[in-house]
Amino acid sequence: MLATDFSARLIAWQRTHGRHDLPWQNTRDAYRIWLSEIMLQQTQVSTVIPYYARFLERFPTVTMLADAPVDDVMALWAGLGYYSRACNLHRCAQVVAHEYGGAFPQTVDALAELPGIGRSTAAAIASFAFGVRATILDGNVKRVLARVFGVEGFPGEKRVENAMWTLAESLLPDAANKDEVTAYTQGLMDLGATLCVRGRPDCARCPFAPDCVANVEGRQRELPAARPRKAVPTRKTWMLVLKDGDSILLEKRPPTGIWGGLWSLPEAADEAALAAVAHSLGGDAQLQRLAPLSHTFTHFKLDIEPRLGEARGAPREAASAETVWAPLARIDSYGVPAPVRKLLDALTGSLI
Repeated sequence: MLATDFSARLIAWQRTHGRHDLPWQNTRDAYRIWLSEIMLQQTQVSTVIPYYARFLERFPTVTMLADAPVDDVMALWAGLGYYSRACNLHRCAQVVAHEYGGAFPQTVDALAELPGIGRSTAAAIASFAFGVRATILDGNVKRVLARVFGVEGFPGEKRVENAMWTLAESLLPDAANKDEVTAYTQGLMDLGATLCVRGRPDCARCPFAPDCVANVEGRQRELPAARPRKAVPTRKTWMLVLKDGDSILLEKRPPTGIWGGLWSLPEAADEAALAAVAHSLGGDAQLQRLAPLSHTFTHFKLDIEPRLGEARGAPREAASAETVWAPLARIDSYGVPAPVRKLLDALTGSLI
């Protein structure tokens, strides 16, 4: 298939059958486009939409986002996952606001240098906001290219990914028309998200069905190749739910690692260590066992053993800026990891 045929067919399909009513479409506002692209990294559209609306309501401009306390940003992001994105989002807003005067740079190279923006995301922002002719290669695009052109191998492997970058660059339309560039980029995303999906691709409605290697050869389940399987390790942690009246003690997690920058419960490596933590915080060493829960991350599974304790004679003020007594009625104002929030929600009735 000729590159010009691929791009022309894709643009025509997108204009008729693509998505045109998403909240971040029909605009050249780089701030709104950037915000959506960061949220959409490894997250489905349906999940992103309510978060996107809340962020814009709270932070309508990049400057307002830059000037907000990072805790406010993390609280709004809580539940969306991949929390390093929220930290990078805040840092990027500060760079744009204070080093670029509130205006996003317009080149792919300059955008890619900003916190949290890689090569593909930079290209998407440049294309949607400024009509720049640039190559994107997210998960949806990799799936489309692997199937249509029969690209063998796992796309996460560097050799395969490099080959896909070369292929994607060769398919870019030569059009100087910014609207065509945008339609092409959006078309790649739309095709992967609506028709060329992982499970059951809707090949009958695909504009490339007659030429698609996967469709012609019946290899939709084989392409793209799956990630080589590895055993998922399990880690275990003990968490302390320390109660003082109607408040719970939270600790700020380190900026890197899982749940980086969020507020969570004090942790320990085993039961005895958790009892020592509780005692040091002025809690009851006789901790009450709560129902265990598990949370699966990309690379491991975390088993959580929660224990409930009562603060006895503990100072009501937090010991440092990294700890806080959080009223359960106002837990929404803190960025709390999803499994911790699930635990606290289940206990709220008995704790207040």
